[in-house]
Amino acid sequence: MAAPKPFSPEQTQRILDHLRQPAVFMNMTSGWPVLRWTAEHLSGCLGDKLIQFRLGRKEETDTPLFETQCSYVEAKVEHFLSWTRDQAGADVGPFSEYPNSEYWAYADYKYIAVLFQDQPSMFEDVMWSEFGFEGRNGRESTLWIGTEGANTPCHLDSYGCNLVLQVQGRKRWHLFPPEDTVNLYPTRIPYEESSVFSQVDVLRPDLTRFPAFHAARAHVVTLQPGQVLYVPRHWWHYVESLDPITVSINSWIELEVDDVARVGEAVTKAVVCALKTTPSDDNTDDWLNPTEEGVAPHNENMQCLNLAVRACAQRHRGFSHSELTQDPRHTCPVKRDSRGQIKKNTDLVRDSAVPFRIPFGSHLIPVCCQQEHSPETTKDVEVKSSRNCDVKSQEDCTDGSDAAPRTREHQGQHECSDGLTQYRSRDCADGTLEHSSGDYEKPIHTTITTNDLLDCLVHPDIITRVTELLLERHTGSHKTTTPS
Repeated sequence: MAAPKPFSPEQTQRILDHLRQPAVFMNMTSGWPVLRWTAEHLSGCLGDKLIQFRLGRKEETDTPLFETQCSYVEAKVEHFLSWTRDQAGADVGPFSEYPNSEYWAYADYKYIAVLFQDQPSMFEDVMWSEFGFEGRNGRESTLWIGTEGANTPCHLDSYGCNLVLQVQGRKRWHLFPPEDTVNLYPTRIPYEESSVFSQVDVLRPDLTRFPAFHAARAHVVTLQPGQVLYVPRHWWHYVESLDPITVSINSWIELEVDDVARVGEAVTKAVVCALKTTPSDDNTDDWLNPTEEGVAPHNENMQCLNLAVRACAQRHRGFSHSELTQDPRHTCPVKRDSRGQIKKNTDLVRDSAVPFRIPFGSHLIPVCCQQEHSPETTKDVEVKSSRNCDVKSQEDCTDGSDAAPRTREHQGQHECSDGLTQYRSRDCADGTLEHSSGDYEKPIHTTITTNDLLDCLVHPDIITRVTELLLERHTGSHKTTTPS
């Protein structure tokens, strides 16, 4: 008989509604059949089915290894296991071209609904309903199988939050709050509709090129089998596998309907696709992330943009006149309950009226940041800026309902409507920041490339302002917003 869970589905759902920082749920998955999903077990379940593995070299660099720069093979999990064991004469299939001493492998973003479409009973092995999401199971989840060194580039997800269950082996998560966006030098190349990538290798940052990363506040946690990590909306994350074989289950959850963010994504897609599909001498890079199905034509992208704007405008028309005249960045997305239904006003009033303190303790551990204040050399900063945090006890953290306190470098900033942050600095063509205070030397002017232009055009702050202008035009409001 499974041990009683520390939180009921209703309690867990309320905790998730109030969490504003990453946290690890302990002792919540005992009795879940999915904990048997080791790579060996999955090999037996999948048999001769081929799945795609992404491969990258085990070499230290100071730049991120994006998915566009990796190699790919279609192989059976059995081949993958034989390859990791490095047994002489074993059938490793297409892995034979990639020595496991030089490469890591990752079967990532594998939709369980597709992998096991002929074995739907396996969906029930994943029991997200115990986290308050009624009816949610493996059908709405993805499977990740990797070797030591396998990693996901540092990025943020444009929509929703993530629940991640570690099944086999350990993974280390490096997380950064939304307020650190400017310190992570966001880019949309390679392009992925639901993700924004960082130009910084957060483990080995090039602080000469990306000096603002010095101020980034990493929250680092090593996830153990049976534990569930909650990653809030718009938190940056870099993930690395620590053991010879790791297996995890990820469920991306859209708790909110954020029409403004959808408009911004539609604008970004239209601009990126228009420029990157235009022939030019410097436009020969692999810019579309392999997770994307393909390049949509401009007319289709504009149709999507119009649909997103109309949906957002329709929702705005339901507000009162006073609400419409507020700054769009202060409007809240529609809230939904655990069943995906829009919460009624009475529910929202009740939720806000009842004081709630997140029950951090032995069953719910906040992932906090430990600030370092002592003078450090450049080499020390390079290491500690991405390794200076860990899971702390409740006493070591603040309330936890909000993100970690901002440092002095973050004063004077204001929140954008998509949860990102605007700063009084501007991006230069080489990816550095030019500050009005003269803290850093101005970069040497070089030829501006298509990617340089795109990094500026689809910078989160610019997309936010363009989105506001489009919505003002479509809703007929004439509010004037001071340009950032």
